[in-house]
Amino acid sequence: MNPCGDKLATTQQTAPPESSRPSREPKCKGKGKPAAIVSFGSAKIPVYRCASGGRIRFAISYHRDGKRTRQFFGDLAAAKKEAQLVAQRIQSGMQHMTDLKPHDRESYLAARARLESPGIPLVVAVEDYVQCRDLLKGTPLRLAVEDFVRRTHRVKLGVMVPVVVDELLEAKRRDGMSERYIGQLRSSLGLFSRKFPGPIMDVQPEEIDAWLRDGDLVPVTRNNRLTVLRVLFGFAKQRNYLPETEATAPDRMFKVKVRNDDVEIFTPAELRKLLHTAPPHLIPILAIGAFSGIRMAELNRLDWSAVDLERGHIELRAGQAKTASRRIIPISDNLRAWIEPLPRKGKVVAMETLHREVTALARAMGVEWSRNVLRHSFISYRIAKVKSADQVALEAGNSAAIIFKHYRELATEEQAEEWFGILPKPGQWENAVDYDTRTRTVNLAAGNGSKPRSIRAPRKRKSD
Repeated sequence: MNPCGDKLATTQQTAPPESSRPSREPKCKGKGKPAAIVSFGSAKIPVYRCASGGRIRFAISYHRDGKRTRQFFGDLAAAKKEAQLVAQRIQSGMQHMTDLKPHDRESYLAARARLESPGIPLVVAVEDYVQCRDLLKGTPLRLAVEDFVRRTHRVKLGVMVPVVVDELLEAKRRDGMSERYIGQLRSSLGLFSRKFPGPIMDVQPEEIDAWLRDGDLVPVTRNNRLTVLRVLFGFAKQRNYLPETEATAPDRMFKVKVRNDDVEIFTPAELRKLLHTAPPHLIPILAIGAFSGIRMAELNRLDWSAVDLERGHIELRAGQAKTASRRIIPISDNLRAWIEPLPRKGKVVAMETLHREVTALARAMGVEWSRNVLRHSFISYRIAKVKSADQVALEAGNSAAIIFKHYRELATEEQAEEWFGILPKPGQWENAVDYDTRTRTVNLAAGNGSKPRSIRAPRKRKSD
């Protein structure tokens, strides 16, 4: 028996060629001395030199599952490589891995080599790949990755919503925006960042919609909050926190439709009642709001120097207007009569607390004060008077489509003539009321056309 364990022939007869006896294995020579011994730990695999049909072959021999196994190779390097693998399997107790075919084993080793640098176990890489293929539903993983890289090129991933909110508020402060505007941003965005403290890139439209619907907000307030979110996400896109080529989550949402019956206006009789009772320091809010349509936030930023009685218009500069565009508003004859007797220096609205006093006065007079009622009233009566949505849109700082859709036919031409014909009454400038800032109570003085009484003004509603 030779060193490979084969029984030797007992006759001197010449052996037939190898091709005529395919079942015979090559004969190993060397008198028991292996051509090489490959070791791994305590496992040793000998490599024998064999002859077959005039060719030199190499064989390794080892035991597996109690049975002897031999493998043959055409060169010594291949035999030693396989012997090294077998020795490793034996040493690690993984002899069953020798069931892999040579090409499978090559793939296995190549995969392990590619994963050495990132330090990812092979099983983890395979699991991630299978999960990605399941999510992509047949789309090649490479295409998905290339698309992601294209969309997020230069995008800083993982930036949290509260961080973006703080950066936006600081940017607006440096841009010189009013404290009132910054306060409005801080209020709405503070609620949003507490609800969504994670990465801004992860916020989805359906999540924003659910947040806006929570709390039973009126349509106008929901639309205002959506506008604020568009400012936030647009700022995030400028900072490369969101993909530049994609619409942001708020941009993919529609505003709530505001029905015509949501727009409430004063009747001429109600406004006349208020104006004829109001003391001089409340006239700017009531008269300018009712006869020019300036928003209350814009009125708070307005200075008397922008009210030009000689040229007959009010100039609202871009920094004062909500739409950030300059606006010229004509002064009607009755508005001139209301503001000409007033001292016109400094701010038109000396203190923002005067708005609360106006509201308290309206309640005391039994007049319901709805949100933006003066502006809504002006637009409704103005379009009834001039019959031009484009003209009213220029004066009110709104779009002609919105003017036509929400304010047309809310008032008649006769009512409009009455509205813009309200003038001060005799003794108007001697009016006086007592207002308690602590209790928000207005005490009407006798002689104002109303029975002396006091009434508490309601606190600002959540929807305001």
